[in-house]
Amino acid sequence: MPVPTDPHERAKRLARLIMADLILYNQDRIVQGIKEDNLFELLGSELEVARKYYERNVDPQVVREANYFNEAVVDILVKGRGNIPSKIW
Repeated sequence: MPVPTDPHERAKRLARLIMADLILYNQDRIVQGIKEDNLFELLGSELEVARKYYERNVDPQVVREANYFNEAVVDILVKGRGNIPSKIW
């Protein structure tokens, strides 16, 4: 698959890939965090490392213009786990 040349598409793709990796390596903690409504506290350091990686590898103007990293957190990390019982849904 060709790598997108549009900087916004590249940023979206990178954000999704970062979230996929984060999910892969933290499945148990994600389930626990959603069940106990403390996901962002449990994954705080991992999310910070992920955000810094994203920001280092994305055009700075794209980082200023769009919230693709945050969108990936919500759409992939949180919404993608809607099957986990939680008091937040």
